[in-house]
Amino acid sequence: MTSLSVETLAADAAEPITSAGNAQLGIAVLAGIAVIVLLITRFKLHAFLALTIGSLALGAFAGAPLADAIKSFTTGLGSTVAGVGVLIALGAILGKLLADSGGADQIVDTILRKASGRAMPWAMVLIASVIGLPLFFEVGIVLLIPVVLMVAKRGDYSLMRIGVPALAGLSVMHGLIPPHPGPLVAIDAVGANLGVTLALGLLVSIPTVIIAGPLFSRYAARWVDIPAPEKMIPVRPSEDLEKRPGFGVTVATVLLPVVLMLVKALVDIVVDDPEHGLQKVTDVIGSPLIALLAAVLVALFTLGRAAGFTKERLSSTVEKSLAPIAGVLLIVGAGGGFKQTLIDIGVGQMILDFSENWSIPALLLAWLIAVAIRLATGSATVATISAAGLVAPLAEGMSTGEVSLLVLAIGAGSLFFSHVNDAGFWLVKEYFGMSVGQTIKTWSVMETIISVVGIVCVLLLSLVV
Repeated sequence: MTSLSVETLAADAAEPITSAGNAQLGIAVLAGIAVIVLLITRFKLHAFLALTIGSLALGAFAGAPLADAIKSFTTGLGSTVAGVGVLIALGAILGKLLADSGGADQIVDTILRKASGRAMPWAMVLIASVIGLPLFFEVGIVLLIPVVLMVAKRGDYSLMRIGVPALAGLSVMHGLIPPHPGPLVAIDAVGANLGVTLALGLLVSIPTVIIAGPLFSRYAARWVDIPAPEKMIPVRPSEDLEKRPGFGVTVATVLLPVVLMLVKALVDIVVDDPEHGLQKVTDVIGSPLIALLAAVLVALFTLGRAAGFTKERLSSTVEKSLAPIAGVLLIVGAGGGFKQTLIDIGVGQMILDFSENWSIPALLLAWLIAVAIRLATGSATVATISAAGLVAPLAEGMSTGEVSLLVLAIGAGSLFFSHVNDAGFWLVKEYFGMSVGQTIKTWSVMETIISVVGIVCVLLLSLVV
């Protein structure tokens, strides 16, 4: 589910590094995934090493030169870490400040007072959906995880009962709602109206997020009954902490990057002129890096100093926040490397070749193509871009509403069954302390539900739009 830069997308479009036939590529994909799963589940190898070995094995099975396979893997790893690494680090710092200052305690205590019992999963999905509207998936994850883990711990809730609704809210926004990169690219590719797509996307998102979030979490909690991982839970401030920041200022600090990015998105839509002075300013302050960095700098005062932290204590807090995420960064990066290797050996093009002559309705065709590319490459954005490019000619002659539904069908397909070749899979696995099997039974199934419910809603809307 990683957000891709222009450079990454250019790399994705590069010529395949092997001339292997489609049959050999299909076998190579299955073999590469099998190697990763076997190394992790059977031999208990660290996921970073398993993904690295699996990527090289994938290239070898596909007949690619070893040097090219290595280059693809390192390029994918580098672009993934470049795209999300700094964001994860800044989010970790913000989360640590939030926890050590008592600000997170203030949020958790307030949430537990206002919403309890059956209402808690609904509260989490609402919070995640609002936060996820302007945010990349990874940014939303690092902002929400501390709250999810502490609510589960303090309120004695099942981690999946609280975590799945939050993940569902973020994922639905990422795949279906502009201004996320995938939907925006699809809108441009098929010539859809952004406003109509946004409105229809919200209609599709509401039932989708309810079914995949609060409702599915009941079953996920039964299938995977695990506590919140202690190493990821920020420790509650000691009793000698004389004061802690208020609820209002804490929430304002956490929402600062959300607001900055939302302002950028609104200006991009309303102004729509890259040379306009206002848009130039918001493009800078609303970028994920600057928005999160600003939130961290503000948090040093509104959270750290408000709790009475000295300069030394603030420095120590920042330093301690970075150590636990080293493994997460490596695993997420390796997942991106595996994805890039898949793309570079030509798997995405193979899927497109197979789908050219399918004779089925346009909306279902768009969804199936996006599903196939998503399964093969692990990237929702790549699946959206590839599928949109293929079905764009079908948009000719469609009404404005139908074209928007075509975008949503593609977006729904791009979320289908996240597994070991998706960096988002490893991000969720590590943050929630789950095994590969547990992640598949919760996260992967949840993504599949989002995708299936999404296309069903799109098809139902097509009957009246």
